[in-house]
Amino acid sequence: MTHDDDKWIRRFQPAAADAVQLVCFPYAGGSASYYFPLAKALAPGIEVAAVQYPGRQERYREPCIDDLAALADAVYPSVRELADRPLAFFGHSMGAVLAFEVALRLEERAGVKLEVLFTSGRRAPSRHKESDHVHLRDDAGVISEMRALEGTESAVLQDPELMQLVLPALRADYRAIETYRGAPDASVTCPMVTLTGDADPRVEVDEARAWEQHTSGGFDFRVLSGGHFFLNDHLPALTEMIKDRLGA
Repeated sequence: MTHDDDKWIRRFQPAAADAVQLVCFPYAGGSASYYFPLAKALAPGIEVAAVQYPGRQERYREPCIDDLAALADAVYPSVRELADRPLAFFGHSMGAVLAFEVALRLEERAGVKLEVLFTSGRRAPSRHKESDHVHLRDDAGVISEMRALEGTESAVLQDPELMQLVLPALRADYRAIETYRGAPDASVTCPMVTLTGDADPRVEVDEARAWEQHTSGGFDFRVLSGGHFFLNDHLPALTEMIKDRLGA
């Protein structure tokens, strides 16, 4: 793993100098290493640059950012530096909305248009649920949500010391995404591909399809089998789809 003196970006595999860069944004509580399997599968034709949020892994001593707009502003300068060659974004769950917000900033502030924006496992920015309040729960309540989404190994959930390390970042991320209210008419000009799981307990199919309202550059919508972390069961198909869309 390398990070080129930038605390926000992690790279896992060498790639060609002219390879398209796929910037990947993790889910709430997640870290850059979640995208290691995808980086390995896409190399060397596509280079994965995974975003590492503060408050986890080697950045665990840094304070978490619990406001999504502030997080997008903090990520933006590092991603802007990558725009010397073609860029695409991939974001899952909270990462989907964060990727969208950073893509908006790239277009508005730097005139940079993505090759493709992939949004996964999250309802559209214009769809809100007032019942979202995981960040207000006690520790047991937050852990219960993690268990319901089936994205964390049970051994981790049952380890009190490990959970005490994870919970601050997880709670901050949930506060960021649950209090986020994007502009209803916010839209990027790049093509968008939206993915969702047919059994996701937190995202309804029509809520995911509503991402179409947030791009003027063409929209592709795909429903895959599985729950909130359906990506874990579809790595080969996901890899081929990304390669096809990015011409690699």
